[in-house]
Amino acid sequence: MTWLVVGLGNPGSSYAATRHNVGYHVTDELAARMGGRFSSLKAARADVVSGLLSGQRAVLGRSRSYMNESGGAVSALLKYYDVAPDHLVVIHDELDLPLGSLRCKLGGGDNGHNGLKSIRQSIGTGDFLRVRFGIGRPPGQQTVHDFVLKPFARTERTEADIVVQEAADAVESLMTVGLEKTQSAFNR
Repeated sequence: MTWLVVGLGNPGSSYAATRHNVGYHVTDELAARMGGRFSSLKAARADVVSGLLSGQRAVLGRSRSYMNESGGAVSALLKYYDVAPDHLVVIHDELDLPLGSLRCKLGGGDNGHNGLKSIRQSIGTGDFLRVRFGIGRPPGQQTVHDFVLKPFARTERTEADIVVQEAADAVESLMTVGLEKTQSAFNR
Protein backbone atom coordinates (compact mmCIF):
# COMPACT_ATOMS: atom_id res chain seq x y z
CA MET A 1 0.00 0.00 0.00
CA THR A 2 1.22 3.48 -0.84
CA TRP A 3 1.60 6.22 1.77
CA LEU A 4 0.79 9.85 0.94
CA VAL A 5 2.83 12.30 3.03
CA VAL A 6 1.72 15.91 2.63
CA GLY A 7 3.63 18.90 3.94
CA LEU A 8 1.45 21.97 4.40
CA GLY A 9 2.66 25.42 3.43
CA ASN A 10 2.28 28.23 0.94
CA PRO A 11 3.92 28.18 -2.50
CA GLY A 12 6.41 30.78 -3.65
CA SER A 13 9.74 32.18 -2.54
CA SER A 14 8.20 34.90 -0.35
CA TYR A 15 6.76 32.19 1.94
CA ALA A 16 9.59 29.66 1.73
CA ALA A 17 11.27 30.42 5.07
CA THR A 18 8.13 31.15 7.10
CA ARG A 19 6.86 29.26 10.14
CA HIS A 20 3.73 28.30 8.20
CA ASN A 21 5.91 26.34 5.75
CA VAL A 22 7.46 23.84 8.15
CA GLY A 23 5.51 21.08 6.40
CA TYR A 24 7.34 21.93 3.17
CA HIS A 25 10.69 21.85 5.01
CA VAL A 26 9.99 18.36 6.36
CA THR A 27 8.97 17.06 2.93
CA ASP A 28 12.18 18.59 1.50
CA GLU A 29 14.13 16.53 4.05
CA LEU A 30 12.15 13.39 3.20
CA ALA A 31 12.70 13.96 -0.54
CA ALA A 32 16.45 14.22 0.09
CA ARG A 33 16.33 10.92 2.02
CA MET A 34 14.50 9.35 -0.92
CA GLY A 35 17.00 10.78 -3.39
CA GLY A 36 14.17 12.50 -5.28
CA ARG A 37 13.17 15.94 -6.48
CA PHE A 38 9.73 17.48 -6.53
CA SER A 39 8.02 17.72 -9.90
CA SER A 40 4.67 19.14 -10.86
CA LEU A 41 1.57 16.94 -11.04
CA LYS A 42 -0.87 19.22 -12.85
CA ALA A 43 -3.82 16.86 -12.31
CA ALA A 44 -3.59 17.59 -8.58
CA ARG A 45 -2.20 21.14 -8.57
CA ALA A 46 0.64 19.78 -6.46
CA ASP A 47 4.33 18.99 -6.49
CA VAL A 48 5.23 15.37 -5.80
CA VAL A 49 8.10 12.95 -5.27
CA SER A 50 7.43 9.22 -5.37
CA GLY A 51 9.61 6.29 -4.45
CA LEU A 52 10.65 4.27 -1.43
CA LEU A 53 10.94 5.69 2.07
CA SER A 54 12.05 3.32 4.83
CA GLY A 55 11.22 0.44 2.49
CA GLN A 56 7.64 1.67 2.03
CA ARG A 57 6.13 2.97 -1.20
CA ALA A 58 5.53 6.68 -0.61
CA VAL A 59 4.41 9.81 -2.39
CA LEU A 60 5.43 13.15 -0.92
CA GLY A 61 3.10 15.97 -1.85
CA ARG A 62 2.65 19.66 -1.34
CA SER A 63 -0.09 21.81 -2.74
CA ARG A 64 0.64 24.53 -5.27
CA SER A 65 -2.29 26.49 -3.86
CA TYR A 66 -2.32 28.48 -0.65
CA MET A 67 -2.66 26.86 2.75
CA ASN A 68 -6.40 27.48 3.10
CA GLU A 69 -7.01 25.67 -0.23
CA SER A 70 -4.81 22.62 0.48
CA GLY A 71 -7.73 20.21 0.58
CA GLY A 72 -8.33 20.18 -3.17
CA ALA A 73 -4.77 19.04 -3.86
CA VAL A 74 -4.81 16.46 -1.05
CA SER A 75 -8.11 15.02 -2.27
CA ALA A 76 -6.80 14.85 -5.85
CA LEU A 77 -3.56 13.17 -4.70
CA LEU A 78 -5.46 10.56 -2.68
CA LYS A 79 -7.54 9.72 -5.76
CA TYR A 80 -4.66 9.86 -8.26
CA TYR A 81 -2.46 7.49 -6.22
CA ASP A 82 -5.38 5.42 -4.87
CA VAL A 83 -4.44 6.05 -1.22
CA ALA A 84 -6.94 5.64 1.62
CA PRO A 85 -7.06 8.33 4.34
CA ASP A 86 -5.60 5.84 6.85
CA HIS A 87 -2.35 6.04 4.82
CA LEU A 88 -2.29 9.85 4.73
CA VAL A 89 0.22 11.72 6.90
CA VAL A 90 -0.11 15.52 7.08
CA ILE A 91 2.75 17.63 8.49
CA HIS A 92 1.74 21.08 9.73
CA ASP A 93 2.71 23.96 11.98
CA GLU A 94 1.10 24.05 15.42
CA LEU A 95 0.69 27.27 17.42
CA ASP A 96 -0.34 25.42 20.59
CA LEU A 97 3.01 23.65 20.90
CA PRO A 98 6.22 25.49 21.78
CA LEU A 99 9.08 25.54 19.31
CA GLY A 100 11.01 22.32 19.71
CA SER A 101 7.90 20.24 20.36
CA LEU A 102 6.56 17.55 18.11
CA ARG A 103 3.34 15.54 18.41
CA CYS A 104 1.97 12.75 16.27
CA LYS A 105 -1.69 11.86 16.38
CA LEU A 106 -4.60 10.38 14.48
CA GLY A 107 -7.61 12.54 13.76
CA GLY A 108 -8.95 15.42 15.77
CA GLY A 109 -10.29 18.83 14.91
CA ASP A 110 -8.58 21.53 12.90
CA ASN A 111 -7.99 23.81 15.93
CA GLY A 112 -8.30 26.89 13.71
CA HIS A 113 -5.70 25.66 11.20
CA ASN A 114 -7.07 26.55 7.76
CA GLY A 115 -5.00 23.92 5.95
CA LEU A 116 -6.41 21.13 8.12
CA LYS A 117 -9.92 22.57 7.80
CA SER A 118 -9.63 22.55 4.00
CA ILE A 119 -8.39 18.94 3.99
CA ARG A 120 -11.18 17.76 6.30
CA GLN A 121 -13.80 19.43 4.10
CA SER A 122 -12.32 18.09 0.86
CA ILE A 123 -11.79 14.46 1.86
CA GLY A 124 -14.80 14.18 4.18
CA THR A 125 -12.88 13.03 7.25
CA GLY A 126 -10.37 14.19 9.80
CA ASP A 127 -9.19 10.64 10.45
CA PHE A 128 -5.68 10.86 9.07
CA LEU A 129 -2.27 10.90 10.72
CA ARG A 130 -0.76 14.23 11.69
CA VAL A 131 2.72 15.34 12.57
CA ARG A 132 2.26 18.58 14.52
CA PHE A 133 5.37 20.79 14.43
CA GLY A 134 5.42 23.27 17.32
CA ILE A 135 6.06 26.88 16.35
CA GLY A 136 4.79 28.53 19.55
CA ARG A 137 2.52 31.52 19.99
CA PRO A 138 3.17 35.05 18.76
CA PRO A 139 4.92 37.30 21.25
CA GLY A 140 3.24 40.38 22.69
CA GLN A 141 0.59 41.95 20.48
CA GLN A 142 1.75 40.37 17.21
CA THR A 143 -1.14 38.81 15.28
CA VAL A 144 -1.20 35.11 14.49
CA HIS A 145 -1.28 35.93 10.76
CA ASP A 146 1.87 38.04 10.96
CA PHE A 147 3.61 35.51 13.20
CA VAL A 148 3.08 32.43 11.01
CA LEU A 149 4.12 34.32 7.87
CA LYS A 150 7.46 35.42 9.33
CA PRO A 151 10.68 33.39 9.29
CA PHE A 152 12.07 31.89 12.47
CA ALA A 153 14.33 34.30 14.35
CA ARG A 154 18.06 33.61 14.04
CA THR A 155 18.03 32.39 17.65
CA GLU A 156 15.26 29.86 16.78
CA ARG A 157 16.70 28.57 13.51
CA THR A 158 18.91 25.82 14.98
CA GLU A 159 16.02 24.45 17.05
CA ALA A 160 13.68 24.55 14.04
CA ASP A 161 16.24 22.69 11.88
CA ILE A 162 16.55 19.96 14.52
CA VAL A 163 12.77 19.55 14.67
CA VAL A 164 12.62 19.27 10.85
CA GLN A 165 14.95 16.25 11.11
CA GLU A 166 12.94 14.77 13.99
CA ALA A 167 9.63 15.31 12.16
CA ALA A 168 11.04 13.49 9.12
CA ASP A 169 12.13 10.65 11.43
CA ALA A 170 8.61 10.60 12.93
CA VAL A 171 7.02 10.27 9.48
CA GLU A 172 9.24 7.29 8.71
CA SER A 173 8.37 5.80 12.09
CA LEU A 174 4.62 6.19 11.46
CA MET A 175 5.02 4.32 8.19
CA THR A 176 7.06 1.47 9.65
CA VAL A 177 6.09 0.89 13.30
CA GLY A 178 2.73 2.68 13.60
CA LEU A 179 1.22 5.42 15.69
CA GLU A 180 1.59 4.09 19.23
CA LYS A 181 5.33 3.39 19.04
CA THR A 182 5.89 6.66 17.17
CA GLN A 183 4.05 8.61 19.86
CA SER A 184 6.16 6.95 22.56
CA ALA A 185 9.36 7.85 20.73
CA PHE A 186 8.57 11.37 19.47
CA ASN A 187 5.77 13.05 21.43
CA ARG A 188 7.32 15.40 23.95
